[in-house]
Amino acid sequence: MAKLRVGVVSPEREIWSGEADMVIAKTVDGEIGIMPQHAPVLGVLVEGGVLRVKREGEGDLVAAVHGGFISVADDEVSVLAEVAELGSEVDVAAARDALERAQASIESNQEDADAAVEAKRARARLKAAGEDV
Repeated sequence: MAKLRVGVVSPEREIWSGEADMVIAKTVDGEIGIMPQHAPVLGVLVEGGVLRVKREGEGDLVAAVHGGFISVADDEVSVLAEVAELGSEVDVAAARDALERAQASIESNQEDADAAVEAKRARARLKAAGEDV
């Protein structure tokens, strides 16, 4: 069966690269699932999204992805994230604390855009780590 070649990078580092059977990402146009032979596409990733890379015989690779782009062409998927973190690297306690602080800030000031972004990022980090949010 054909495989996808996947690369996930951020400005700081290469997050992951390897072969996969499917990639699922959330874009501004909705969630997209990519399998081998997918038509070329360029999508804008949402702030606070979760990327899932399905690999045969291995567990899913899950990452919190905050903004950026996904590009698909010739069975190659490039995820160019502004910020990304593998679920296995997430400090769950710190992410929960960040979510609580952001929610408290939002409750006291409904127009706090920075707190809303921080809440989205914290939720994505917790989801990527396998936590219920």
